[in-house]
Amino acid sequence: MKEGDALKTEEQFGTYLKKTISIRDTFAWKGKKENFYHGILLRILGFKDSWSVFSNRESGEGYSDICVEIDEEETGIIIEIKYCDDGNLDAGCQEVLEQIEKKQYNEQLLEDGMEKILKYGIACYKKRCRVRMADQKRTGCPSANGAY
Repeated sequence: MKEGDALKTEEQFGTYLKKTISIRDTFAWKGKKENFYHGILLRILGFKDSWSVFSNRESGEGYSDICVEIDEEETGIIIEIKYCDDGNLDAGCQEVLEQIEKKQYNEQLLEDGMEKILKYGIACYKKRCRVRMADQKRTGCPSANGAY
């Protein structure tokens, strides 16, 4: 994730989901399904000793799902997650990437001195996921392929 490789992140998270969860794990009310994936990502990211991982951190005009600070590299990561009942993972990624920009979730990371900020939109449906990034070369708008 810290390298900005959305495709590799998608492959690794997708493999993890296929190997570990049952679709019964997502058998819940829609709002709770998103929380399930949120919890999985918190657990995975929390294993990095040098990373500060925050859940539902207030920043800008709202609360980002997951925020990571890697102080020694001055890198911040914003992750917004969406469960897509219809299975349209591309649309889900686009929606949450727009939310990151609209609500300015990067403000706290900037205040904390992060020089590089990576913005990930992650959409999930059962055992599948899609991971896209906001385009860092332009104005923060997502690129067509999710990479930068």
